[in-house]
Amino acid sequence: MRASSIVLPFLLLAAPAHAQQMDDQAWLQVNAKLKIDDRWSGTLEAIARASDRQGGLYTTEFGGIVGYKLSKAVELGIGYRHVGFYNANTGADEDRLRQHVVVTLGRFTTRLRLDERLHPGGPQIGLRFRPLLRYNLPVGNGHTLFASHEDILLVNDTRWGQRAGWERMRNILGFTLPLGRKSNIELGYLNQYRFGRFGARPQMDHAFNIQLNLGFERHHSLGD
Repeated sequence: MRASSIVLPFLLLAAPAHAQQMDDQAWLQVNAKLKIDDRWSGTLEAIARASDRQGGLYTTEFGGIVGYKLSKAVELGIGYRHVGFYNANTGADEDRLRQHVVVTLGRFTTRLRLDERLHPGGPQIGLRFRPLLRYNLPVGNGHTLFASHEDILLVNDTRWGQRAGWERMRNILGFTLPLGRKSNIELGYLNQYRFGRFGARPQMDHAFNIQLNLGFERHHSLGD
């Protein structure tokens, strides 16, 4: 009952009846995380997204993040990504800085993330606030079912095109398979709903989502 009470609201949010256009997509993310010690870690990330409506590959992201654990339940992070656009996604490539706080309480994880968008179209910095909530349900043998919800809120207006407001939401239902002691793969269905803002048509994206998480640990020599 506890799992169903989490999943049901996400399903309701993920299916607004007035969506006017649809798109089938595939999202792939690969993370390689190095645990340096009990508090510090570093992660390299690569993302690729493909779309029917946009003619294939339409977005790539490459970057990394440094994490610091304040406690077992709280982690801080700061990172960078370069974002590239292709095919019918005609936006200019941009750089993004980001900071987050991740809090884990039992089966729930929440992440509060702030992005700073650095755009070649002007000196203004576009701010995005991205709260996320995830529920994990272990089902045995290292396998986990999960559901997550994320909102993307644009904080400010810029001359190069960002407009403040609630832009979109993402919901994922999936499962995690272990790949050794420190690695795993997440497979799931991702639903992204873009609101119809400033005269644009709303859009519903249906994506097959794959995330490969590779874990590594720094080994200390006798001389350390």
